[in-house]
Formats: sequence, structure tokens, C-alpha cells
Amino acid sequence: MPEDADEFDDVDDVDGDDEDGSEPEVTIEVSGLSLYTHHGVTAAEREVGQRLLLDLRIDVGECDATLTDRIEDTIDYGQVCEAATLVAQQRSYKTLERLCAAIADRLLDRFGAHAVWVKAAKPEPPLALPVSEVSVEVWREASVD
Repeated sequence: MPEDADEFDDVDDVDGDDEDGSEPEVTIEVSGLSLYTHHGVTAAEREVGQRLLLDLRIDVGECDATLTDRIEDTIDYGQVCEAATLVAQQRSYKTLERLCAAIADRLLDRFGAHAVWVKAAKPEPPLALPVSEVSVEVWREASVD
């Protein structure tokens, strides 16, 4: 380890802190979560199944982990992937719109994020025309009580 490497260990040594002392806003992204699922309009899609790719974006807002470097002070993206996978594999939906909405609702409920964006893509859609993928995106914001 170089002699000057420990200069980065102390958060207080980092320049560029906000003038007003506020914490930065945090967004967590997961790209290309690949799952085998049974979603689709046709009975064949729901019976045989197909690969689905999920992209997830979670607007955490201010997050203590930017200062503490502790996983307990943020949203664990491993748990996010597990929650999304459970929703995608526990039942079959006809539309990607409904699937994305169900995942977004679960992520908002479980993790208390400000907002969640979910994209579901079928890389091999059952179409007669050549396309590289079809996808649907849903954005949900937490309700303000």
C-alpha cells in the first residue's frame, strides 16, 4: 500500500463538500437483472416462459451512507434485486406494464424510497417482425402523507 493511500480513509479530508452542509442525493441503479419468467399475453408465453431483463432505479434521496460508509444506512441493492425477482417470479402477468407497476409498488413499500423506476424488456419477443427487444417503463413516486 502506498504511503499516501491512507489520506483517502478519512471522509473529512475529502474536498468539495456542499457549502450548506447537506448530504448529496443518492440514486441506486441495477441494470440487466436477467430472469426467466412466465409473463405475456399469449398462453404459450405464460406456459413456456422466456428471459426478461429488468433495469431498476431507486431514488433514495439524502443517504447517511455517503458519510458513514455503512450498508445499514442505505438501500442494499442485493435486497432490491431479490425483491424484484420475487415479484417477477411469484405470479404471471399478461402485460409488462402490470409487472413493472407491481415491482415498483413492492420496492416503494419495502425500502421507503422517494421514487422508483422499473424497466422490463423482452430481448426475444414473440413477434413476426425482427426487433432487438420490447420494453415497458413505469415510474412511481412515494405518496406524501
